Amino acid sequence: MAELPIPDLPPAHCSGRFTISTLLGMEEGGRGLYTPTEGSSCDSVQPTQLSSSTLCTRTFSYNTVDVVPAYEHYANSKGVGDPKKGRPSLADLHSILKVTGGLAVPIASLASPGHAAGPCEPEPVRFGWVKGVMIRCMLNIWGVILYLRLPWITAQAGIALTWLIILMSVTVTTITGLSISAISTNGKVKSGGTYFLISRSLGPELGGSIGLIFAFANAVAVAMHTVGFAETVRDLLQEHNSLIVDPTNDIRIIGVVTVTVLLGISLAGMEWEAKAQILFFLVILVSFINYLVGTVIPATAEKQAKGFFSYRADIFAQNFVPNWRGPEGSFFGLFSIFFPSATGILAGANISGDLKDPAVAIPKGTLMAIFWTTMSYLVLSATIGACVVRDASGSLNDSVAVGSPGCEGLACSFGWNFTACAQQQSCRYGLSNYYQSMSMVSGFALACLVSAPKVFQCLCKDQLYPLIGFFGKGYGRNSEPIRGYMLTYVIAVGFILIAELNAIAPIISNFFLCSYALINFSCFHASITNSPGWRPSFRYYSKWAALFGAAVSVVIMFLLTWWAALIAFGIVIFLLGYVLYKKPDVNWGSSMQASSYNMALNYSVGLSEVDEHIKNYRPQCLVLTGPPNFRPALVDFVGTFTKNLSLMLCGNVLIGPRKQTMPESRLMADGHTKWLMKRKIKAFYTDVVAEDLRSGVQMLIQAAGLGKMRPNTLVLGYKRNWRTASPQSLEDYVGILHDAFDFKYGVCLMRMKEGLNVSRVLQAHVNPTFEAAEHPENGTGSRDPLAPAVDPTALASEQQASTIFQSKQGKKTIDIYWLFDDGGLTLLIPYLLGRKKRWGKCKIRVFVGGQINRMDEERKAIVSLLSKFRLGFHEVHILPDINQKPRPEHIKRFDELIAPFRLNDGFKDEATVNEMRQGCPWKISDEEVDKNRAKSLRQVRLNEILQDYSRDAALIAITPPIGRKGRCPSSLYMAWLETLSQDLRPPIILTRGNQENVLTFYCQ
Repeated sequence: MAELPIPDLPPAHCSGRFTISTLLGMEEGGRGLYTPTEGSSCDSVQPTQLSSSTLCTRTFSYNTVDVVPAYEHYANSKGVGDPKKGRPSLADLHSILKVTGGLAVPIASLASPGHAAGPCEPEPVRFGWVKGVMIRCMLNIWGVILYLRLPWITAQAGIALTWLIILMSVTVTTITGLSISAISTNGKVKSGGTYFLISRSLGPELGGSIGLIFAFANAVAVAMHTVGFAETVRDLLQEHNSLIVDPTNDIRIIGVVTVTVLLGISLAGMEWEAKAQILFFLVILVSFINYLVGTVIPATAEKQAKGFFSYRADIFAQNFVPNWRGPEGSFFGLFSIFFPSATGILAGANISGDLKDPAVAIPKGTLMAIFWTTMSYLVLSATIGACVVRDASGSLNDSVAVGSPGCEGLACSFGWNFTACAQQQSCRYGLSNYYQSMSMVSGFALACLVSAPKVFQCLCKDQLYPLIGFFGKGYGRNSEPIRGYMLTYVIAVGFILIAELNAIAPIISNFFLCSYALINFSCFHASITNSPGWRPSFRYYSKWAALFGAAVSVVIMFLLTWWAALIAFGIVIFLLGYVLYKKPDVNWGSSMQASSYNMALNYSVGLSEVDEHIKNYRPQCLVLTGPPNFRPALVDFVGTFTKNLSLMLCGNVLIGPRKQTMPESRLMADGHTKWLMKRKIKAFYTDVVAEDLRSGVQMLIQAAGLGKMRPNTLVLGYKRNWRTASPQSLEDYVGILHDAFDFKYGVCLMRMKEGLNVSRVLQAHVNPTFEAAEHPENGTGSRDPLAPAVDPTALASEQQASTIFQSKQGKKTIDIYWLFDDGGLTLLIPYLLGRKKRWGKCKIRVFVGGQINRMDEERKAIVSLLSKFRLGFHEVHILPDINQKPRPEHIKRFDELIAPFRLNDGFKDEATVNEMRQGCPWKISDEEVDKNRAKSLRQVRLNEILQDYSRDAALIAITPPIGRKGRCPSSLYMAWLETLSQDLRPPIILTRGNQENVLTFYCQ
């Protein structure tokens, strides 16, 4: 901890809060003054900024800048490295403190909670687990199935298989409930319900697609439930001959009126909506009590005529086994009918933003709702199966004496003869026929009417899809999505007016099942990735059970309606593809990110266990780009042949004092990475801080990469200004090439006639790499740490410079001058470039040196070798005139090129030359000029050949000479490269391998 001297302060006024200036004053003068703030303490929830004027201290027998742990330090934290409220930065604790003026008095208003708060806003309505989740889920799980379908299912499948169907459905919903509980307790849950849980777990791609269809499914579910209610009311009117218009239009009228009333309740606010939910809940409880009491009361003659005989053991025994009837009379057929009744468990989670404590309310309320609704289903199926026979005529005239002849069936023992209608299957009553005894009030439609806008509002605020942001605006203290309510109302009314939802109902059920599958998969995926951030406080879940729940949900989708399942998957995939294409700029710390890290880590470690083989050699490039946006041609060239093939790492050396340069490094790295992504270059960016360029490159060469994912080729731009640059920068540049060869790197130099550095075109500030006065053509770093840094966002959004490597090359040629056997790297890079679409039409020509009297033999040998490499290079040219003497004017130009760098020692002995060259090792002695004369003339001659053969090529790749350390001064070596590549229009790639094979013609 950063310790400070104990100030001599009155203990009665100590509040534990000091200004930086006070602390500085204490450090310098031994004591200081401060002004205490009433009510302020280390436990205050008011955030403090060390960069402002106050900070919180705690006394541990000394005063310290450190602060004690507090809630506000972690609130609203997103990315690693984001500044946290109130906590001092590492620089504040670690760096040297300096005083720039006199003692300052703390500003009380900054530390005082009373002055920082704005006008108090009304507290939004929040619900507990009973009113907010359990009642809402129970209403949504119960549905028309409970009263309209469950008795019929019991008659078909029997009590035993009905219980099995119920328990199978509940198994899926319980597993999903456990998954919801785990996800909702893994951090603070905001509004958005199911969409929020899935998107924050699996990422915006799957979350966004599910959020949109889930909101739509809830909107249409409002229509479905309302029509179910309207049909019941219509049937009651029909029984009493009181139809309003006709059966179909009555459904429309009743449905629209009902949904309008529900909309009014919703618009009145969440508090009124919750009260309405409680009213509907009480109505259902009364109906349950009414039903259970009715089963105990002895049956009247009218009830017996309809098949009701109160509790009878033989009725229970007969109804215990199945009696399949009709086209839907199968186990999975009935399962597909019943399962939608168990799919209301998300109603509570969908209003997560309106719960007091979602992490407590969602698990507790959802699981309790599942338990009580399951018990109600089991009790209802068992009791009705013990009281009602399967077939009854409803006619009082069918009563007979017990034991009458010709009477068949269980009812005969109770004095009723239903034989005739049972055999003709024309009975109107009984479990198998009459199941519309009572319908549920449409409280579940109200839950969907609230769920859809709440989920849709969160989706709109995230802006994953266009044209929907208008509906995300919230009103009032609960941020009610009024516009979302109206949209849901319009959708619901539109489907109510259809009055026939048999076609759309299976798709809606599949949408809900999609949500279940993804919730379960979210829980499994978050668990399997072993992310340290996956710490749900709800422990009663299993990742394998969650995976099972996801798989079963998908299977049930196809069991319900296979074509609807395909439609649901198609919509999800389409929406998923859209978000993947748009790549929204969001970062929610999803499990997909954790999974990507796990996969990368496992594969990288696994790669380290595999021995390298020539067949799998890839040129993994460390590219000395400096800021990548300054040398786009160099980036594009390497990115073209490494894309989806090998490693590309853009290196930048920040030159200057480490303390001043480190903040710039952290700030700029993100911007450069975004620039590369926007340019669609698959590369990494890394930078190092060093005292000079060469030491920085040495760091990169030694430390860049991970395991087997390490660079093996150094790519850099040609130093065009070597003649005017400082001699030391020239020495460093050639020294970098020597260092690369020392570390067994291949080297690739790129020269373009117009140069590589476009920083002046971009009008961006850049400091020369080598010295302040030179042109920054070949710099690979930044020198001035005090220069204003470019905003990373602006860097990523700047206009992209176009280069030759981004355009199609047509039917030009790629000319390879394979003059020396370097292992094959000179051949491999042009080959990889030629495989790309933009260079695919270029013809590749290979030039090699040879003797005029052996041209045919040497050409056949090279063609044979290239054919074994399977590179597809068929045009080979032998250069017999490579050893001819160059033209005198070109020789003279070379001599003039090296003249300023000559020592002119007059062929003195080595000791004298070394003494004369003390402090200027780049100088060329007369003996070195003489010894390397033949090699120098070779470069002059090669340039003449290049001018003759490759003036119009798209690209020239040539093997450069190597200067021997200690024997070839840097200025002489640069003169060779200059002479070799000067006055050529095409880009020139000077490639030299590390003399180890990168090509093979063996298959093992």
